[in-house]
Amino acid sequence: MSRDEMRAGDADRQAVVERLKTALEEGRLDLHEYDERLQQTYAAKTFRELDGVVTDLPGPIPAQQSRVQPFQPPAAPQPAAGVGETPRSGVRPFLASYGGVVLVCFLIWGLSCLGSREFVYPWPLWMLIPLILGLLRRWGGRNR
Repeated sequence: MSRDEMRAGDADRQAVVERLKTALEEGRLDLHEYDERLQQTYAAKTFRELDGVVTDLPGPIPAQQSRVQPFQPPAAPQPAAGVGETPRSGVRPFLASYGGVVLVCFLIWGLSCLGSREFVYPWPLWMLIPLILGLLRRWGGRNR
């Protein structure tokens, strides 16, 4: 009995499915043709039927001849020499971002007081509590 007449197993079908998936990703097959070939693959009983599904597709390209560049993760940033104050390093960005929010709230409050021509409850004072607690936490060395 030749190989073509031998019955194919699930692992053989799965290998053909992987080749078809690669061909789809490379643009060699459209989605409709990929679906048809998948159906033929899962219905195949012999190696001849499996080989017929992929005869017109090129084999996998070896990595040495591939034009695709392998992924190289970016190098981790190295800390500058002499930089040792990690707990305080987050104070300025925190102060700039959240302090800006508090400033905008006070500006809105001030404009609403001017627009209504009366003193309105100073609700932006509540915005100062998280700002003060955040600054104390960062200056206290618990910068997490």
